[in-house]
Amino acid sequence: MKKDTPKDLEKLEELKQLIKKLRAPDGCPWDQQQKKEDIRKYILEEAYEVVDSIDKGSSQALKEELGDLLFQILFLTEICSESDLFSLSDVLDGIITKMIRRHPHVFGNKKVNSVQEVKENWQQIKKMERKNKNIEEDLFSGVPLSFPALKRAQKITAIASAYGFDWSKTQDVINKLKEEIKELRTAVKNSNEDEIEEELGDILFTMVNVSRFLSVDAENALSKTTEKFLRRFSYLTEQLSARGIPIKDATLAQMDALWNEAKEKD
Repeated sequence: MKKDTPKDLEKLEELKQLIKKLRAPDGCPWDQQQKKEDIRKYILEEAYEVVDSIDKGSSQALKEELGDLLFQILFLTEICSESDLFSLSDVLDGIITKMIRRHPHVFGNKKVNSVQEVKENWQQIKKMERKNKNIEEDLFSGVPLSFPALKRAQKITAIASAYGFDWSKTQDVINKLKEEIKELRTAVKNSNEDEIEEELGDILFTMVNVSRFLSVDAENALSKTTEKFLRRFSYLTEQLSARGIPIKDATLAQMDALWNEAKEKD
């Protein structure tokens, strides 16, 4: 395993100075104009590209995307530093202090016997951190509005569960799912568009809870299924093209047959 070296710190400082140069009066006009609100979309984009490079298993791409994400983090920190909001040292001090506080089994005398105990302790410590806050108002404030809907729902329901608001077992959630599907059928039968949207939302929200009870990340599960669909549909279109059949002219029976072939190859 490679160890951090003084060169790492030198390069970090070099990047900080590069950003300062970009923001300086004689720097880049575009970089000079950027505000916190402008950087939010780049942070999200770069974070997603980091995740994408992990999924693709490319260490070269991961290295590049981590660099892009680090640049945006330091760039945003520099903007805040210029306004005397906080510095990079403040950011680092904050996360170091938080991680030490949330890992008493590593940095303190707390004893744990399983990963589950670590997770439970983590939630208990977060509760303690909120003790001087209005719980009803701040309970879900740590869940970003910008999260994808599935991930946000899973985070929120996990927090609610930590406070005891949850089903007792997986079957209870599955029964709730059946109930929601029944309500959707009624909404469809009545051709009520507002109710249809609401009931579909309820089904998706309940499915997130099913995922949580089964220890499955709903966002990852859906992403994998989407990739599977794309892979199989790509096979379908390639086979149609090889047979000289434009996809717009293919019959459903032809596409179904090729789809089943693709499934067998997975």
